[in-house]
Amino acid sequence: MPELVGVGHICQDYLCVVDHYPAEDSSTRILSVETQGGGAVATAIVAASRLGTTTALIGTLGNDNTGDEIVAEFLRENVDVSCIERLEGVKSLFSYVMIDPQAGTRTKFPFKDRMPPLEWSEMQVATLAGAKVVHLDGTHYENAVNAASLAKEHGVLVSLDGSTRQKDNELNRALAAMADVLITNSEYPCLVSGQPTLEQALLEMSAWGPGIVMATAGPDGVYAVIDGAVRHFGAFPAQVVDTTGAGDVFHGAFLTAFLRGKDLEDCIQFAQFAAARKCEQIGGRRGIPDFQTVEQGYKDPASAPRH
Repeated sequence: MPELVGVGHICQDYLCVVDHYPAEDSSTRILSVETQGGGAVATAIVAASRLGTTTALIGTLGNDNTGDEIVAEFLRENVDVSCIERLEGVKSLFSYVMIDPQAGTRTKFPFKDRMPPLEWSEMQVATLAGAKVVHLDGTHYENAVNAASLAKEHGVLVSLDGSTRQKDNELNRALAAMADVLITNSEYPCLVSGQPTLEQALLEMSAWGPGIVMATAGPDGVYAVIDGAVRHFGAFPAQVVDTTGAGDVFHGAFLTAFLRGKDLEDCIQFAQFAAARKCEQIGGRRGIPDFQTVEQGYKDPASAPRH
């Protein structure tokens, strides 16, 4: 059985490097185009797999060419896809991503998710129940809540990518409270908790139930609740080309380190180093390093984080 199971967004990214990002109702030139798999949970699972964790995904795809491409990439990355259902009459999800390498930014245009909720076959339940950790995002809220409930029932640790939010904030709070590991982007904590500062928001959310609470803040590093206080971890230096999927890779790398028994500080720095290396190449997945690269790199004084 896989150690880490993902339930969340699965899509295909069409990555367009642009001369510059244009103002509305103007234009720019596309310099190059390539395709990689995407989706918050899906990319986190690919990252964990490349770093040596046994993984599986539970979800749905359309029975179409895009779905075939997505599955083929998972198989190349040694991700178990036996619990991904292929559905007739719906399109597999995809996103267009406009990357401005001069500014180190990316702007996403995702196709609207019209996938029906998971029906949870016996195989899907058994796969989740046999895992050590289930990693979720809030893209399809019903799937996330049901997966978290099943995990609680079977004693499986729940990891939540806190980035996607529902309009009803009580739903966001309820899902966050179900997490054992809550790692968010820098905006989510204040918006969901109602607290005015990131530090206050992280401390507030740590009282809801999660044992691990932190926020990733891009070049500003990571803010984590440790021993009742918020600590800052500076970012590792990187020659940033594209930030697509950086947070997702952080999640997958963090959970890999966690499953290997590293302490919390090492888990954070291991994940930061992996995400920094990813940002040096186009797309969310091409730049994901292997375990040996990260294990040696994050401990090397020559690549020490900025403070």
